[in-house]
Amino acid sequence: MMKKEVTVSAKTVEEALNKAVAELGAPGVEAIEYTVVTEPKKGFLGIGAVPATVTAAYQKKGAEIARDFLKDLVSEMGIEATVVMTDGEDDNKIIRVNGENAGVLIGHHGETLDALQYLANLAANKKTPDEKREYCRITVDVENYRLKREETLRALARRMADKVLRYRKSVMLEPMNPYERRIIHSEVQNIPGVSTNSIGSENNRKVVMYLDETETETETNTKQNDTEEFGEF
Repeated sequence: MMKKEVTVSAKTVEEALNKAVAELGAPGVEAIEYTVVTEPKKGFLGIGAVPATVTAAYQKKGAEIARDFLKDLVSEMGIEATVVMTDGEDDNKIIRVNGENAGVLIGHHGETLDALQYLANLAANKKTPDEKREYCRITVDVENYRLKREETLRALARRMADKVLRYRKSVMLEPMNPYERRIIHSEVQNIPGVSTNSIGSENNRKVVMYLDETETETETNTKQNDTEEFGEF
């Protein structure tokens, strides 16, 4: 995205800079590049007064582009919601969408939400050939769905691991996206005697839980009569 540039005038340099920040949509004066073209002069009794003039430029960061993209998208869909960006881990950004009707942006098991997150990341990291911008990873959440979903998945992982230990049979969960599978793997790592593996391809990848001491044939082909498959949860 090319830099946006403006030339503005005001009574003082400070006022001119604040005006430039507002027109550029920048978070503050420290975020813009500017040059003072003309210093202000008071003149005599208002005659011959010269305003301060500055030229300023601002290039949005990837995360800001993603945030504004989502704001526009939500507005176009006729959904009244707030779109707020906060800092995540490792310099990643979290964009939270909250509103009375924002739940429609989640979809079945977060499929619509995942699609929005994919588009937001595309928007954040799309660059022109002459741009130099670091890769930015965006997480999009609606009505704290991801936190609630993570709690549900961790509880599921513990419950299914208990079945593996109790009945000494492998269990297979329903297909999940990479983010959800990582949560399952992470939770089961803390449970002695149970291991996990992902099988399948693309959108049909599933997590299999099995006893550590069994032969890990589940990595390739878990025997059907030794595996219970779990769907909705």
